[in-house]
Amino acid sequence: MKMHFIASSTEAAVTAAERLSERYGHVPLREAEVIVALGGDGLMLSVMHQNRGLPVYGMNRGTVGFLMNSYSEAGLPARIAAAEETAVNPLAMTAGTTDGHEHCALAINEVSLLRAGPQAARLQISVNGKVRMQELVCDGALLSTPAGSTAYNYSANGPILPLGSDVLALTAIAAFRPRRWRGAILPSTATLRFDVLEPDKRPVMADADSRGVDSVLWVEIRTETSISHRLLFDPGHGLEERLMREQFV
Repeated sequence: MKMHFIASSTEAAVTAAERLSERYGHVPLREAEVIVALGGDGLMLSVMHQNRGLPVYGMNRGTVGFLMNSYSEAGLPARIAAAEETAVNPLAMTAGTTDGHEHCALAINEVSLLRAGPQAARLQISVNGKVRMQELVCDGALLSTPAGSTAYNYSANGPILPLGSDVLALTAIAAFRPRRWRGAILPSTATLRFDVLEPDKRPVMADADSRGVDSVLWVEIRTETSISHRLLFDPGHGLEERLMREQFV
């Protein structure tokens, strides 16, 4: 099995990559059959954004490691051969800014809108071209994929989504009006649009997996079905099982 190893900058990850490369061999990316990512979830997201098509098998040399398998040097080819594959479609964000430009980005976890000043943001929400909420006053809002539902979305009290549910989580961040509104569940086929009300007085930024855009006027988000990221997990420890476990801790 031809493996290409990618490591984060931590000492533990770099050391692991060196040892595994020596033991199993390391090939250039263009010759690889599988990418082995050594680090945390941040590294996995980076690898997924930069590499499409090849399956990625991650081993945790970071902190949380929700998207990673446990680390072990032994039997790596056998673990990869037995791994279960999960396909993940990213979100496609298009954001229009006050300077008249449009910015596009992909997000595997979530797209979020955040207030960029001292006052709460005022957002109008439309789904498939129909206005569903005239005004949401909040610190922000986000749209999460099932794979990203245990990240920022969960911290903002959003729901954990099963991978096979074909839905997205729309979650408010510190909603002021409507009181206690926490969001909605949308079909994965939906196109969501945020329009920023009072953008000069209440500036808003958009973020797609840590790719930020300042001074947005509007943001549209949809599932990018033409892109499918392939993640490999040890049997019985895939994303579906991890999502289930997160709800009982």
